[in-house]
Parts: sequence; C-alpha cells; structure tokens
Amino acid sequence: MRLIWILFVLAIAFTIPFLIWGSTFQELFTVEWLKGWGSWSWLAGIVLLLLDLVLPIPGTAVMTALGMIYGSIVGGLIGSIGSILSGVLAYALCRVFGIKIAEKIAGPSALEKSRSIFAKTGGWIVVLSRWLPIMPEVVACMAGISRMPLRIFLSALVAGCLPLAFIFSVIGQTGREHPRITMILSVLAPALIWLAVRPVLLKSSKQT
Repeated sequence: MRLIWILFVLAIAFTIPFLIWGSTFQELFTVEWLKGWGSWSWLAGIVLLLLDLVLPIPGTAVMTALGMIYGSIVGGLIGSIGSILSGVLAYALCRVFGIKIAEKIAGPSALEKSRSIFAKTGGWIVVLSRWLPIMPEVVACMAGISRMPLRIFLSALVAGCLPLAFIFSVIGQTGREHPRITMILSVLAPALIWLAVRPVLLKSSKQT
C-alpha cells in the first residue's frame, strides 16, 4: 500500500504543470513555431521532449510536428532520440536523487517491493508506458528509484520509443494538408489509448 504513495506523489508532481499551464502550452506550440527555428528545428524538438519532464509540453504533438517538417523517417529518428533522452534523464535523476526521498515517503519495504516488481515485469511496464499520458515520466522515475538495471531499462525504453515516434511522425507527414487537425489528434491519441488499455490494466492488477 505504501508503494502507491510513491506513484501518487510522482503522478501529482507531473500532473500539476498540465493542470496549470497545459492549455497555454498547447495553444503556443504549433508547427510554425517549431519551423521558426530554421535549421535548428530538430534540436528545438529534442529540447522540447526533454522539457516534457517538467513542463506540460505535448510530446506526441512534437513528434507529429517533426514528421511534418522532416518527413516520417528523419522526423521519427529525431523524435526517438528526444524521447529516449527524456526517459534516460528521468531514470538517472531519480536513481541518483530519488531513492532517499522515496524511502521517507513509503519506507524501505515499499522500495523493495518496487524493485521486485520492476525485476519481474519492468521491461513491459516501461514499453507500454511510453504510449500513455503522464505515465512515461512516472514509470521512468520509478525504474530509477527501483534501481532497474540500466541495460534492461534502456532496451525497453528504445523498444517503446521507436514505434511511438515513428507512428506519430508518419501521422505528421500524412497530415501536412490539415496541420491543425493532425496536431489535435496527436494530442488526443494517448488519452484514447489510455481509455482502451485502462480496463486491461485494472483487471490484471486485481488478478495479481
């Protein structure tokens, strides 16, 4: 039960910026804004995906915009790099600085249970979390706190990030004629995926 407190605190920490500034960032971020960086648009996209850790930046919309600008292949590669770096950064920060905080919140026994969970099913948790809102940051932090082996975490992270980035990059390339509609769909897609996956996750959690 104490493990839930760690998840709750992380979820709240990542949700608050969305509640306060989410609509503002979604209105400010456009394909034209990203194009405005000229030859540095790729770097701006990667930086935005990194800032998604602390700011309510719609990561899938950034990937879609990269597809619009660079095409599905190059845009997918750039989006993958940004998403992977973001996950590694969250993992590293929480592995270095988050363990003592987590112990104070939930206690050593809860952390041991978390390590056991990530040792058994951590790979799948990391892969699936990349497709859900808020959860990529929460799971990456939990993986770091749980001291999930870096090699396994990185493999799972790449397995989750690559298809996500390329799919949204393809969406961006095919939606160039209707950029506004495409960007809106790219923001809504993770929420729709969550609605579809949530019943399965709840059912499996009850069984365990």
